[in-house]
Amino acid sequence: MPGNPAVASYVKLVRLKIVALVVFTMVMAAWIAGGGAPAWRDAAHLIVGTTFVILGSLVLNHRLERRADGIMARTAERPLPRGRMTGTQALLVGCSGAAGGLVYLAVACGRLFAVLAALACLLYVVVYTLLKPLTPWQTPIGALAGALPVLMGAALASDVGSVMSTTLFGIAYFWQFPHAMAIAWLYRSQYALAGVKVAPVVDPTGRLAGWIAAGGAAALLATSLAPSVAQLRGWPYGVVAATLGTAYLLVSLHFLVARDDRAARRLFRASLVCLPALLVALSVTGP
Repeated sequence: MPGNPAVASYVKLVRLKIVALVVFTMVMAAWIAGGGAPAWRDAAHLIVGTTFVILGSLVLNHRLERRADGIMARTAERPLPRGRMTGTQALLVGCSGAAGGLVYLAVACGRLFAVLAALACLLYVVVYTLLKPLTPWQTPIGALAGALPVLMGAALASDVGSVMSTTLFGIAYFWQFPHAMAIAWLYRSQYALAGVKVAPVVDPTGRLAGWIAAGGAAALLATSLAPSVAQLRGWPYGVVAATLGTAYLLVSLHFLVARDDRAARRLFRASLVCLPALLVALSVTGP
């Protein structure tokens, strides 16, 4: 029921935009690594199982971060801080979703998919979440969890370990650094109140966040050119990858120099364009 408050609370809890982004990158990875659209039945099984694992992981993350969420204005309206859902309910839903998704993947897709999904869940829910109040170097851990579904997509095409699957993983991994730093800067005061040690909180000058963003963008540029260097893609892709990667790097460098909200917003918007554009370019170009 659309007007049901309980349903609305669960929808808000699972953050559908994140689910959609992860599923999109995973399916695109399967398409690119396999050289064409994967079998629809196999893709459907992968999407269903992975979606349940992601949903469960997000709910468990909310359960662990409910205190910090209640302090920050951007998250204070979430169901747990507002009391529209109990911690026990969130724990039950989160564990059921994650466990059910892992079992589904193991049965419908194979053990490798379940192992990769379980690793992503563990890194995100346990390691990344618990490191957030301790160190700004939580970002590389969280980025690992976000990039692992790309390997699941490549596994659907039986292409794990190839240059292309490694490139896809690298793109999904390094893309997250500028993206995360832009968000961390824009909400730095709220993170500070909640005791979350993102880079702009540990270093209020913004230099650390700027260097992390620029380093991630530089690594993304180099990684995205690998298919052209390995002659897996021709010069059209190389031109697109060089253009997108260079633009992302320049916007990141501008953020490093300016260290203000305007530069952070520009970097955030650039991140939303860069990743899907690179994946589309990989999918429509050939050797």
